[in-house]
Amino acid sequence: MTQAEGERLQKVLARQGIGSRRACEELIAEGRVLVDGAAARLGARIDAARAVVEVDGVVVGVRPDLVHYLLNKPAGAVTTAQDPQGRPTVTELVPAEPRVFPVGRLDLHTEGLLILTNDGDLAHRLTHPSYGIEKEYLAHVTGAPKRAAVRALRQGVELDDGPTAPARVAQVAPDVLRITVHEGRNRLIRRMCEAVGHPVRRLVRTRIGPLADRRLAPGAWRPLTPAETRSLEKAAIARLPARPPGRAGLKAGGSHR
Repeated sequence: MTQAEGERLQKVLARQGIGSRRACEELIAEGRVLVDGAAARLGARIDAARAVVEVDGVVVGVRPDLVHYLLNKPAGAVTTAQDPQGRPTVTELVPAEPRVFPVGRLDLHTEGLLILTNDGDLAHRLTHPSYGIEKEYLAHVTGAPKRAAVRALRQGVELDDGPTAPARVAQVAPDVLRITVHEGRNRLIRRMCEAVGHPVRRLVRTRIGPLADRRLAPGAWRPLTPAETRSLEKAAIARLPARPPGRAGLKAGGSHR
């Protein structure tokens, strides 16, 4: 595809919820938009299926075939595309086409929010440890944790694969903890609670980065809005050090349970 055959950059950006076409033209004119690592020119056309576009240092998914779903995973669904044991999978709960994959993992018995997409770049940024995307959980535990147990969770506890990073922990009921982490280790929340003597009875993920939806019923899904996708893209670089101007953004993308 030649540049003359491509789609106007401001139109592509507006479609992704960056702003009106006029606002996107202003972003381009101010030098805040990069295409394939170089400052975009006003009036430029791009091949949206192949170009890497950044706005203010944030990579924006502009491929026309990209989809992003938010699923409220029910207990008993496996976070894979296929299961050799024949158990229900999360991909069976969303449209079959285009094919999507889950971003990160929730174990068999864990419920709550899960993103499924065919956007590999965004998925990498949401799961890679260097980006540290927050995940928030409600953990219904055995017994009523005392202050010492809550303090230990906040400061970090020793697990068989090393100490955990400090977590944000609030006790919202005698046996319910709201725990926010940014690590991506296997069955992390369950192992943390077990380490302080309060095994998890029920675990629900309630937030992924800036994304939450209390109205989404278990087993239900919906597409993300362009603004929600944009908020995830911004969150994926919020914990990274600033990069020198003019360099192409990182093409990046662990998992929580």
